[in-house]
Amino acid sequence: MGAYILRRLLLVIPTLLGIMILNFSLTQFVPGGPIEQMIARMEGRGDVFETIAGGREDIELEEPRSESSSSRYVGARGLPEEFIEELEREFGFDKPPVERFLLMMWDYIRFDFGESWFQSKSVVELVFEKMPVSITLGLWSTLIAYLVSIPLGIRKAVRDGSRFDTWTSGAIIVGYAIPGFLFAILLIVLFAGGSYWRIFPLRGLTSDDWETLSLVGKVLDYFWHIALPVFASSISGFATLTLLTKNSFLDEIKKQYVMTARAKGLTERRVLYGHVFRNAMLIVISGFPALFIGVFFGGSVIIETLFSLDGLGRLGYEAALARDYPVVFGTLFAFSLIGLLISIVTDLTYMFIDPRIDFEARG
Repeated sequence: MGAYILRRLLLVIPTLLGIMILNFSLTQFVPGGPIEQMIARMEGRGDVFETIAGGREDIELEEPRSESSSSRYVGARGLPEEFIEELEREFGFDKPPVERFLLMMWDYIRFDFGESWFQSKSVVELVFEKMPVSITLGLWSTLIAYLVSIPLGIRKAVRDGSRFDTWTSGAIIVGYAIPGFLFAILLIVLFAGGSYWRIFPLRGLTSDDWETLSLVGKVLDYFWHIALPVFASSISGFATLTLLTKNSFLDEIKKQYVMTARAKGLTERRVLYGHVFRNAMLIVISGFPALFIGVFFGGSVIIETLFSLDGLGRLGYEAALARDYPVVFGTLFAFSLIGLLISIVTDLTYMFIDPRIDFEARG
């Protein structure tokens, strides 16, 4: 066991390094870097991408300039060259890419993720500010998916081929086929004052008067706010988990030890939950850590935007648009490291649920 865990931990280092090298290399070819973003804001031209898109017309309207004054940045035409060089030093772009990458990785090894270029806050502070929203969506979506999908999958396996199995399969497939954002819009239109009923609020995790509410009132207010976004973010996860549970139970039910248990006179319930359940649920339960982290870090940006939830999804999206590289790479490093460690936890969960599994012996 110890040797297997050590090998997996050692593999985290090259994997994480490869992820960072790939993403850092890609950003070197992306137009509209942070310096151009800063210059566009200072010149009052809004987003730098508007300048890039309309750059040809702007060039035609301006008087011809020397090549040295316009060869580096589109937004640099109206600012002194000394100021541009100062911006480069401030953002660290006066150094070669390889040196910048090595310096960044040295800071990340010490868990120094730096400060956002455009929000005047540390990356760690920004992440902790947005984390409650992501925890809410990830935790409740995962729990609801398991609480509904596992009993439903068992029921479908027991009644395989029945009318119940057919109708529920159709409903699950339809729910899986509907995009999460489209389902979120439907919920808003129906229940959040879009066109019909105004039953649920449309924004935030709590009401404005949340601090003045009693403990019970705060709990009810919290669930009142998260009902629609959690439902919208978890609806598509029901299909995979339900069908996985059903197929896992069907595979176990057909095995010889189940026939032997029935031949001994055990009740169907005892056979199902005393013998089949543990083996069938191995793959379902062991995947809980990975599923939660996937929902936690990969929360839907569109759902967060529709329900005005300021979570990690929106943080990453806005940082990528603004070319806020400390936020982009800092969160990428931290989340990739956590994801790799969670994969190890998932393997250990397999062995905890079923001691017969031995990854070390297999290696």
